[in-house]
Parts: sequence; structure tokens; C-alpha cells
Amino acid sequence: MAAPANKTIGDLNGKWIMNRSQSNSIEPTLALQGVGWVTRKAVSMATLTLHIKQFVAPPSPPADPAAAPVVHIQIDQTGTGGMKGSTEKRCLDHVFRDHSDWLFGHVKGQTRWVTPNDITDAHLAAGWLEGEEEKGGPNGETHLESHVESYDAGWTATQIWGFKLIEGVRKYVRNVVVAKGGERVEIQLVYDFIE
Repeated sequence: MAAPANKTIGDLNGKWIMNRSQSNSIEPTLALQGVGWVTRKAVSMATLTLHIKQFVAPPSPPADPAAAPVVHIQIDQTGTGGMKGSTEKRCLDHVFRDHSDWLFGHVKGQTRWVTPNDITDAHLAAGWLEGEEEKGGPNGETHLESHVESYDAGWTATQIWGFKLIEGVRKYVRNVVVAKGGERVEIQLVYDFIE
């Protein structure tokens, strides 16, 4: 289903489901991240649903909680077939925060607002809608950048979030690059708006 016109990177609130037929397989990224074969197969076959809550609040630690409020994004993921979900908590102040979960282990990540000029990687920059109606960030940004580094497995994952036309329909999309040593995997994840 198309993303409503009022949904921008500044308001992702709602329920989004990964469109498996329009997304690339996530299995190669999981393999590079050191996820075992059985888990990769289970995750790759599941349909992921994102329950996104976007709000403004004081920054999370390690930032000073007395600092000016910032945008937070909390994503509760669920998968079909009884697959265990996870929760992503992002604070859009570009400060590294530690996180651990059952799938990726111990990582640190940071998230920020970005413009097209901030995106230097060709895959991450490819195909975005950049019109005035897409400017949902506090200073007219059209994207979010999420960068994660694994403490345990030595990989990095960089995502750019925004909106694209997919088969003529406006969709929420993440362009993703996972790298480890000299290896690199590029994927695109496409999400349909549910409610």
C-alpha cells in the first residue's frame, strides 16, 4: 500500500510491513553479519512488521538528559511464523549508543537527519524522492541516516531512510550497506503502510 502523502521522514508513526516482493533478500547481509544459517533462513522467510512511534523527548543516555529535546524513533518489530521480534530505539542526535539483541549481539549505533548532500555512497544515495513535500526534518532534511558498528563481529551497517517511487507508488524505503573487511552487501528494503 502506498505511503500517505502526510507520511514523511518527520512522521513515520504507524504500522509498516516489509514488501518482500519489492525488497531485496536480507540473507546476504545477515551472512556477512555472522548470523547462523538456520536463523538467516527463518528471518529471510518471515514478513516483518514495523510498529513505529516517533516522538520528541530529552535525549537518551549517554547524552545529557538536560539537553534540548530531540526526536526519538522506537520501532517494535514482529515477524510472521512466531519469529521473535526486536525493539529499535533511535535518538536523532548522532550520538553513539550501545545496544544488544538476540540477532546482532552487542553493537553501537547513531542516527541523524541528513540531506542528499550528506550522502556520499552511490547505493545509499540512489533513487530518492527529494521534493519539497518530502522535507520532514527540522531543517528541511529528507532522510535519516542510521549507522551501526558491531563490537562482536566487526561489521558496519549504514542505512538511509526516505521515500521512493516503487512501481509508480510512493513507498517508505531503506537503502542499506553492510560491510566487513573488504566485503560489502547492498540491499533495498521497501515497506507498505498499513495504518
